[in-house]
Formats: sequence, C-alpha cells, structure tokens
Amino acid sequence: MANSRFPNQKTVERIRKMYPIGTRVELIHMDDPYSRLKPGDKGTVRLVDDTATVFVDWDCGSGLGIVYGEDRVRKL
Repeated sequence: MANSRFPNQKTVERIRKMYPIGTRVELIHMDDPYSRLKPGDKGTVRLVDDTATVFVDWDCGSGLGIVYGEDRVRKL
C-alpha cells in the first residue's frame, strides 16, 4: 500500500521536469515559522528528491527545500 502522505512516482517525475537542476526560482510561500526565507527570495534548484521536495541553494545562503503541497515557488 502506498503512503498517501508522499506524491507518487509520476508526480515526482513531473516536478523534476518542471524544476531541473540549475533552474532559478523565487519563493512565493513557505509554511515554516522557523525559516528566515521570505517571499521574493531567489535561488537555484540543487535537486528534487523522491518526495518531490525541491532543494534550493538560496542566494541568502539557506539550503532549505520546498515541500511538495506545502510551499510554493515560481520559475524565473
């Protein structure tokens, strides 16, 4: 039985195609009260893992990932 908390493989592959390594992104929303990231921060995609989390090397020095279904970015 698949874990419904995580996206299926088809979704992971779709996200990987949307955000290939090196893609520049801008943060729209992050649901993390402890993060110093704010909307408008920019960074470069480092990888997309098997849970469709998009890990970003943020220009401000952070390396936090964008959690699928929780946080939002847009391609630049």
